Amino acid sequence: MATDEIRVSTAALQEFTKAVFIRTGMPSEDAALEAEVLVWANLRGVDSHGVLRIPWYVEMIETGVMNPRPKIQVVKETPATLLIDGDHALGPVVTTVAMDRVIRKAREVGLGWAVIRNTTHQGAMAYYALMAARQGMAGIAIVCSPPNMAPHGARAAGVHNSPISIAVPARRHRPLVLDMATSVAAGGKLRLAVDKNVPLPPGWALDKDGNPTTDAKRAAILVPFGGPKGSGLAMMFETLTSLVVDNPLLEPALFGEPGASRHRQNSVVAAIDIATFTDVDRYRDHVDRLVDGLKALPRADGVSEILVPGEPEDRCAEERGRDGIPLPEGTVRNLRAVAERFRLPLPPGL
Repeated sequence: MATDEIRVSTAALQEFTKAVFIRTGMPSEDAALEAEVLVWANLRGVDSHGVLRIPWYVEMIETGVMNPRPKIQVVKETPATLLIDGDHALGPVVTTVAMDRVIRKAREVGLGWAVIRNTTHQGAMAYYALMAARQGMAGIAIVCSPPNMAPHGARAAGVHNSPISIAVPARRHRPLVLDMATSVAAGGKLRLAVDKNVPLPPGWALDKDGNPTTDAKRAAILVPFGGPKGSGLAMMFETLTSLVVDNPLLEPALFGEPGASRHRQNSVVAAIDIATFTDVDRYRDHVDRLVDGLKALPRADGVSEILVPGEPEDRCAEERGRDGIPLPEGTVRNLRAVAERFRLPLPPGL
């Protein structure tokens, strides 16, 4: 841990976060869920999607971009599918509703697929994919927002670094869970670098003029991973989310339409009932053997252990659950400002 970081207990940080969102007008139950999702990300080492987001969320609520008391509606429904309008809810509030619904549908017909229209930042998408995996299903979560990433060959933002998460159950091992953006690094990692006052690695971002930069404060445009592969995935995710619900997010920005950069998201969450296709116990055993086989492969030079998706985060959660969540100086400073503004006690240590 860096010397300028402070460790905070998970429970204390979660209670503080819940109190902040109650002060913004969220019902207590929704505020508790929002706090759980944010601190869950910190616990797993995904600090880019944790409590450093609180000041931004508060600002979005106050400016009317995020709705603390949404009227979530099911617009269309079939035995396997849902279209849900989130009424600009904070992401976890509507996304957990959607995933619960598609899990129930998957139990009935083998597959549940929901498209969420008009939600806002959903946090770490693995949270939702794992909801299905913990029910013995495969879970998928995808999100799209207005452009923040340069397509391959461009110097300006034209696509969103749309994340995808896929989770499946195992038996002896924890669920396998992939959670990745289509950019080299998630946008929140740029915010985290600002809070830590450290430079970005080369190749992560461009400045507002489209020039490569390692200055986190100047970084304005993300860079796709794998060149055309990352930007191609990002473009196709827009076609599966925003265009399916006639709520395009990239197109208005590309043509300079008013309000196109306003924060909003469209998303897909899906659950697949493995039992529809095969015996679930045998499936879990196959996942375990796959993990065991991969980890037993000869290791490349300098590699001490082969890790599988979700394993680094699981180990981090064990360590941070025991020793506390480390928060960098910039994040601590911002949380102190929020606490002062809402006249809330800070978690012990802050």
